[in-house]
Amino acid sequence: MHHAFVDRYSEMDSPIHRLDPRIKLVGFGLLIVSVILMNVVSFRVFGLLAGLFGVLVVSSQVPLSFILKRSLVIVPFSVMIAAFLPFMKEGTPIWNVDLSVISLKVTEEGIRLFTNIVAKSFFSVISVILLTSTTRFPDLLKALEALKCPQVMILIFSFMYRYVFVVEDEFMKMRQAKKSRSVHHSWWPEVKCLSNMIAVLFLRSYERAEAVYLAMCSRGFKGSVPYHPEFRLAFGDMVFLAVIVISLAAIRYVEYHHG
Repeated sequence: MHHAFVDRYSEMDSPIHRLDPRIKLVGFGLLIVSVILMNVVSFRVFGLLAGLFGVLVVSSQVPLSFILKRSLVIVPFSVMIAAFLPFMKEGTPIWNVDLSVISLKVTEEGIRLFTNIVAKSFFSVISVILLTSTTRFPDLLKALEALKCPQVMILIFSFMYRYVFVVEDEFMKMRQAKKSRSVHHSWWPEVKCLSNMIAVLFLRSYERAEAVYLAMCSRGFKGSVPYHPEFRLAFGDMVFLAVIVISLAAIRYVEYHHG
């Protein structure tokens, strides 16, 4: 079975790959928070952020096609969520459509808000992709533990990543069995069959979760899995964090004085 691992390029050797996972978590976390708080619609701010992320992408050596494909999976959801803002936000109208039942009005403020949300989601998704693509998933869990993240969250991430591929295998086997036993050509039987497959998959996942939990309890599981992180900060880690902080401060300054 073919799986799309989030840390597919984590074994590469680049300046970003060699960073301490804790520093990467803090650095990319600062990036995401700062992007959310900035006015990305400003041309200067957008250009500076694009340049900063461009440097990070080049430094990571992760293929640009991989990053764009992964981002295009998530960004359409933010587009769908913000699609009605240009019609709902009050402001200066730039386009009117009078229908027999309703009148639609697109405002300049609505367009700016829509663009702002989509751009912020795009930069945030790229941050997450760079973090997960340049760090082995077990190292991310160790970094979370080192940063005193709640054990419940670490367990959820660990089991989710471990068993999502098992669930995917189950679904692919069910789909292959369905294809070998059916000759439906219309869309409605396919939809009904797919809904039944999803229901069966949910039941199997629930049963598997119960079996795994009982097996863990029988082996002395106490509610936490210590990962014993062993990380050492290097000079390059501090330089990376300093560059991120200084770059974000400079972009914030440009936004405040020239945005």
